[in-house]
Amino acid sequence: MALSWNKKDGRELRIYENADELSSNLAEYIAELSESSIKERGVFAIALSGGSLITLMGKLCEAPYNKTVDWAKWYIFWADERVVAKSHADSNYKLVKDGFLSKVPIVHSHVHSINDMVTAEQAAEDYEFVIRQLVRTRVISVSEINDCPRFDLILLGMGPDGHVASLFPNHSVLNEKEQWVTFITDSPKPPPERITFTLPVINSASNVAIVVTGASKSEAVHLAIDEIGPDLPELPARMVRPINGDLVWFLDLSAASKIEGVKFSE
Repeated sequence: MALSWNKKDGRELRIYENADELSSNLAEYIAELSESSIKERGVFAIALSGGSLITLMGKLCEAPYNKTVDWAKWYIFWADERVVAKSHADSNYKLVKDGFLSKVPIVHSHVHSINDMVTAEQAAEDYEFVIRQLVRTRVISVSEINDCPRFDLILLGMGPDGHVASLFPNHSVLNEKEQWVTFITDSPKPPPERITFTLPVINSASNVAIVVTGASKSEAVHLAIDEIGPDLPELPARMVRPINGDLVWFLDLSAASKIEGVKFSE
């Protein structure tokens, strides 16, 4: 059970005693969204990021989910990707392939990774084109508010600096309003070249989950969730606010330790 289950300004906080408990509940959450989306639309369009998030999704590859989830109806996307070869250690595709895709029977043609043979700019353009085609065929829903793609679920991690996807603090791409997918060549965290969903796309999703563990990120969690002074720059994680969807933070105790007013009751 979650130690705390709070609503803060429309954001739901689910706080768990440890990463293992968080992982179990994250798997249940994803499986339930998959089931409801497939019942409603016939497909489940999910966008992933990288980092420890993929390890924390790992229980989806185990019983009962490996048998009960309708994997044939899943479509996989990346909320951000490093512009490196798919076999490179920095590739989010490789991370997901090794830690998740190789363990569940998702249809190969339903896995939409970036073109790793072109520039970051071209990779972003190509990826947006693919998404636009799938919006037209209703594999991905469309937001009635801003005509952005409406993914069934976008799963994000968060860095100690408060970045999500490849949207970093004080970076100009935070202001991008027209493009669905953009690129950067100056990431403060290597590798420098990346593609990323823009904030309008993330905030158009039906569901967004931000998954964070560890004390090293507790200050960023505090700054992203709690009321802060007007002089502090907004962290990208704080700018994730679905306009017509649900946002859930999955946190372990260490990551949640600096949140104001959270009651840790058994």
